Amino acid sequence: MSGKILIVEDEEKLAALLRDYLKQAGFESQWIGDGLQVVPHVKGEMPDLMLLDLMLPGRNGLDICKEIRTFSNLPIIMITARVEEIDRLLGLELGADDYICKPFSPREVVARVKTVLRRATEQPPVAAKELMLDPDRYRAVLHGQELDLTAVEFKLLHFLYSNPGRIYSRTQLMDRIYSDQRIVSDRTIDSHIKKLRKKIAQAAPDEELIHSIYGVGYKYEVE
Repeated sequence: MSGKILIVEDEEKLAALLRDYLKQAGFESQWIGDGLQVVPHVKGEMPDLMLLDLMLPGRNGLDICKEIRTFSNLPIIMITARVEEIDRLLGLELGADDYICKPFSPREVVARVKTVLRRATEQPPVAAKELMLDPDRYRAVLHGQELDLTAVEFKLLHFLYSNPGRIYSRTQLMDRIYSDQRIVSDRTIDSHIKKLRKKIAQAAPDEELIHSIYGVGYKYEVE
């Protein structure tokens, strides 16, 4: 696998280490240490993936990610030493594809880069095309069998399906599903997901479409 990787990291030694490991894996890489230079560089150079640190001089990673999502679907892996920021990193309004926490192994970063790039470039499996969603009628059909979904279950499925591979926390899903901002327990999402999975299993017993990511949330992905 090859590609151009943009490393946005203000720690020069860490950036150099990442560049060495990425080079060994067959990737080209460029390094930026100032947050103010990132967006112009992305617009001009069009990298294949960006490793984006959260804390940067000039401009923070969250703001950079949010602006880039206004004009590009560039795969972005956020890097953070602040575990409490993970929910925000994975939010739809920011659009990060993955995250990794410091301290990390450079080999793990290379593995994440390969996974995210593969996900961004591969054609969806045939099975993914067997799910048909009609938002106007809240109708879902899987392998020719209609799923008897509630409005909330349909919204959950439609949202996750529209953002394949991205992980969303319970809080983020509640914000998207309950537009009236009602107060509900985060375990309510677990209950809806459980029922949704059961209905999917009735139509496709050998497929797992909605995956649990322990301690983080859920994602839609066809394996």
